[in-house]
Amino acid sequence: MENVFGLPNWNSEEATILELQDAFDKGEVTSRELVMYYMYRIAVFDQGGPVINSIMEMNPDAIFIAEALDQERKVTGARSRLHGVPVLLKGNIETKDKMRTSAGALALEHHVSSRDAFLVQQLRNAGAIILGKTNLTEWANGMSSSMWAGYSSIGGQTKNPYGDHFPGGSSTGSGASVAANFTAVAVGTETSASILSPAVQNAIVGIKPTVGLISRSGIIPWSYSQDTAGPMAKTVTDAAILLSALAGKDKDDPATWKNAHSDLDYTAFLDADGLCKATIGVFRSAPPEKYCDIGEYDEKLFNEAVDVLKASGANVIENIEIPSFNREWEYNKVNYEFAHSVEHYLQSLPAHLPVHNLNELIQWNEQHADKALKYGQDALEYRSQLAPSLKSQTYILESITDLYDSQNKGIDYALKKYGLDAILFPSYVGADLSAKAGYPSIAVPAGFQENGRAFGITFAGTAFSESTLIRIAYAFEQKTKHRRMPML
Repeated sequence: MENVFGLPNWNSEEATILELQDAFDKGEVTSRELVMYYMYRIAVFDQGGPVINSIMEMNPDAIFIAEALDQERKVTGARSRLHGVPVLLKGNIETKDKMRTSAGALALEHHVSSRDAFLVQQLRNAGAIILGKTNLTEWANGMSSSMWAGYSSIGGQTKNPYGDHFPGGSSTGSGASVAANFTAVAVGTETSASILSPAVQNAIVGIKPTVGLISRSGIIPWSYSQDTAGPMAKTVTDAAILLSALAGKDKDDPATWKNAHSDLDYTAFLDADGLCKATIGVFRSAPPEKYCDIGEYDEKLFNEAVDVLKASGANVIENIEIPSFNREWEYNKVNYEFAHSVEHYLQSLPAHLPVHNLNELIQWNEQHADKALKYGQDALEYRSQLAPSLKSQTYILESITDLYDSQNKGIDYALKKYGLDAILFPSYVGADLSAKAGYPSIAVPAGFQENGRAFGITFAGTAFSESTLIRIAYAFEQKTKHRRMPML
């Protein structure tokens, strides 16, 4: 640890959760000191120096909470492997404390939630320290078609800690903060690619879970059918530990009622030989526009990743077919769900806040255009014109066809036809298909391009196959060790 403010000389750069717990037990560092260390790095590198700008708000009680957890460790022992470990939350996740929940929107700048999100309760029960909230693409990329990923009216622009590269979105701050070692782990949310994209761009691990593994209660919504929170971490091990804590059945979220995996310890699936005898299908048929950003794909690095799978004993099936991948998908379903869910959320806000429906939000933004509308609000305006009702024929039919085409003619089709355990996608090009299916994906680092830009790969599977994906991703990670710290 850097020798500042009387902190001990203990090297915590890239320290994993298990290493942190070992250091706690040995008395080499306390949770209080660790919180202060991350706060120091945030002050120096996030708000000063290179100005990564990944943090939207700090928890003013973090040090007090850490002190209490240090005392509890001495008296009764650790609650879990997250005891005393700092966690950052994406700025659309509600907390009942002194922090705001705004989704980056200036109109919600003073919104203090009256409840903890269910996943926040899970973290607190596990003994985690909520260190702060991270910046994000405003309204989780629901504001403007021209808004740069990682920008919000409250938080400004989050940058990629590896240089002048695309930062990924919309969980941009969560990804950048983990990459830059401002926290042990972070929580992001995804409707489509919002965890996987910044994970790939920031050379970290991101898990987009099955919809229903983690409760959606207390998260500012986007899409009823696709939204989920998920872990973002430096290693697969840390992501598995965080996933185990976040998962749970919530009486207020029907998506979790089908969840039979809420008590799983996902670290049980960390197998260094997990690629041996695994059958993995390689998808190579994505058109160029699927790569989301110029320079996204690196064929050499992707081929090297495939070679690692083969050399590690995996049964690799090249050029698999996914019939629905390149179909002309419609996005009416998620647009209707955004209009309905955000309207419902705004209506539930306290009376002292200035907006309580989409039209009021749009008008308020126009009245404060100099600060609130750097990129306009065309996406918000378009969705506000949709009826805040889910009874339209278009919505109902698309809800059904999205599931059928993404599952029966998509992920499940390929898994069954080729006898696969998982599908390998370059970067995060399979994110939308998995999102429509409500199925899990895990992104892992796969090297750096010549210009220093991070490259990653994604393993995808069927519903509640997180254990299989973690086993495969962990084995790949252990064989390659591509993760490295940015030079701040």
